[in-house]
Amino acid sequence: MDTTKIGLIGCGNISDVYIQNVQKWPVMEIAACADQMDGRAEEKAKQYGIPKACSVQEVIDDKNIDVVLNLTTPQSHAEICLAALNAGKHAFTEKPLAVHIEDGKKMVETAKKKNLFLGSAPDTFLGGRLQTARKLIDDGWIGEPIAATAFCAFHGHEVWHPDPEFLYQEGAGPMLDMGVYYMTALVSLLGPVGSVVGNSKRYFDKRTITSEPKYGQTIDVDIDTHITGVMEFQNNVSATIMMSFDVWDPTLPRIEIYGKEGTLYLSEDDPYGGPNIFGGKVQLRRGADSDWVGFPTEIPRKECRSPFDEIPLLYGYTGNSRGIGLADMVYAIRSGRKNRANGEMAYHVLETMYGFLESSKKAAYYKLNSTCEKPQPLKIGLPEYVLEE
Repeated sequence: MDTTKIGLIGCGNISDVYIQNVQKWPVMEIAACADQMDGRAEEKAKQYGIPKACSVQEVIDDKNIDVVLNLTTPQSHAEICLAALNAGKHAFTEKPLAVHIEDGKKMVETAKKKNLFLGSAPDTFLGGRLQTARKLIDDGWIGEPIAATAFCAFHGHEVWHPDPEFLYQEGAGPMLDMGVYYMTALVSLLGPVGSVVGNSKRYFDKRTITSEPKYGQTIDVDIDTHITGVMEFQNNVSATIMMSFDVWDPTLPRIEIYGKEGTLYLSEDDPYGGPNIFGGKVQLRRGADSDWVGFPTEIPRKECRSPFDEIPLLYGYTGNSRGIGLADMVYAIRSGRKNRANGEMAYHVLETMYGFLESSKKAAYYKLNSTCEKPQPLKIGLPEYVLEE
């Protein structure tokens, strides 16, 4: 079977792991790469044996390219993807789908009109941990889900990222840069969102970069950097969230899902880890094992606290597997099924994130206009780097 030809646009910080992972999948290959910055595409082409380094427009125009992989900064996601779609190519973009709601909607509509596939990161929900969590929920291990929590709080990326300015501009910030992982994970586990209510603030107007090569430079903060709120899912599950770049060393859980019969805890050894990684622990505690710790002493309780059970991961892709969503889209293109990390879900997540900010501005609930299907889980037991047609 012929391999699907990928045209990579954007050869920056995240492109290495994508290129390395694409080269592991026999169904696809990177046929060309491009970048707006002089020399970066040539450097990647030489490093990874990519046949052609060229301009962005040449990738868009190349009739041998089947799919454009868009790894540019968020402000360029819509422009590049729309150009690819209008040139008759499928498109897969890094997160978020777009900076503006209107652009995201246009991307989805254009793909549908032209009968093309649109996909978007994050695809971490296809990793071993979140797929295992999905199966536990689907199989009823915690009973009917009723609530969830999602917390991502730390003090920003300027301590490590080589070029962090864009993270404090429109299209990024804690919600669109990191919250997108959490919103996508929750939608993949619990289904589409009905409404949100939020509060957003900005506690630091400027940031000082302490990473290289821009150590000591000061950058302006153009967006809110501390967002709290509540999500109401269409199935009546309620989730409490906090996404912040303003907090020092919190001890909050990353994601917990609460059911009528137990709790699912997605724990992390890495205090900054969360659904932005593919592996990690899945822990379960059934209501029958509860010990009433924290309640008044007159309530009967067990002698000692029983631990959560760590559940062995049932799926692969527990390392940095960025690109599995692209691979799944390639398989979907070949068979005509729906890709899992699809444009409709990415747009629904985008509207959910903006809903928190709109709710804060208007001091009112934001009711979502979009919806999506909960993506199909992966099949257990497939060979490595093979997905079902």
